Amino acid sequence: MEEKIVYFDNAATTKIHDVVINEMINIYKNEYGNPSSVYDFGNRVKTIIEKSRKSLANNLGVQAKEIYFTSGATEADSWAILGTARKLKKKGKHIITSTIEHHAVLHSVEQLEKEGFDVTYVPVRADGILDFEEFKKAIRDDTILISIMAVNNEIGTIQPIKEIVEYVKDKDILVHTDAVQLIGKIKVDIKDLGVDMLSLSGHKIHGPKGVGALYIRKGIKIENLIFGGGQEKKKRPGTENVAGIVALAKALEITLDNVVEKEIKILELREYLIDNVLKKIPYVRLNGSRQNRIPGNANFSFSFIEGESMLLALDMYGICASSGSACTSGSLDPSHVLLGIGLPHEIAHGSLRVSISEYNSKDEIDFLLDVLPGIIEKLRNMSPLYEDFLKNKGV
Repeated sequence: MEEKIVYFDNAATTKIHDVVINEMINIYKNEYGNPSSVYDFGNRVKTIIEKSRKSLANNLGVQAKEIYFTSGATEADSWAILGTARKLKKKGKHIITSTIEHHAVLHSVEQLEKEGFDVTYVPVRADGILDFEEFKKAIRDDTILISIMAVNNEIGTIQPIKEIVEYVKDKDILVHTDAVQLIGKIKVDIKDLGVDMLSLSGHKIHGPKGVGALYIRKGIKIENLIFGGGQEKKKRPGTENVAGIVALAKALEITLDNVVEKEIKILELREYLIDNVLKKIPYVRLNGSRQNRIPGNANFSFSFIEGESMLLALDMYGICASSGSACTSGSLDPSHVLLGIGLPHEIAHGSLRVSISEYNSKDEIDFLLDVLPGIIEKLRNMSPLYEDFLKNKGV
């Protein structure tokens, strides 16, 4: 009998819509020509790409010529940051980001520091929201780029991107946002958001891995990240991932269909989960603002346990989730995001991220609530820290 998988790791990747899979199969089987070819079979594929570009742009509220397809958001982030900095280095060499960005952003600005750029890492408050006063202090005459994520991938907090754009609108500073965890979760109009550049990824919105896009506002010039051919208006060379591009556009279209109703359903599941975890399990905290967060994210820290052990125990029940601990990636350091909101190492190590999608159900939440308290209790009973804590309390 096939093992049942209860999937609560949608912030990491998502199940592909069946319609999207069928669209990809059609491309692989029937529309496999090279879009750069001069013959009709290739031109037909080029038309398909441009149709997908227009669809994606329409759903984002921008022009098709402002959309550039990439291999994913990591490439898009790197391109936006490195391309902008290298283009504008004669104007200034100061960049602003936050302490809780995705590593695609953090590692990009670290590379720029090696190239002689100066980077300011603005802290966040305890609720995971950017400290706006510190942000304002960070701005300098030589600041050329601000890169702040729209929604944090670990604790789901929504950052004040529109306020950032409004504050610097007269300062000739470009604003980029990693919107991977925002796009598809709620209806977004990029023009209304006001950013100059925005990154997104297909596999976070029920599309495939290996495809994403970078929005570059008309008139913005950045250097190429890679070199080769004339694709994507000579800005992002390489034979196009046609199936991925079609799938990305179709995935966003489907995901945004009835998005408000989906958002309400997911929010109800999340609130039900949070209420019951906080009620059923002692010595637990919710990480990040409860109100100002994306609907599908719940991130908890449980005292006196290790996150990796909790994940392995959940996996025994077929439950997929993630932890604030980076142990599984070969590091003993806890999440930089959880440390960034002020959690001590020992608390950050015992964290659990549950990310919910439209495919999840209340029955699945109930199943998690049935097994999680017992797992936490068992792990705590093996912890000498918990034993000492109980002794000091006189239990």
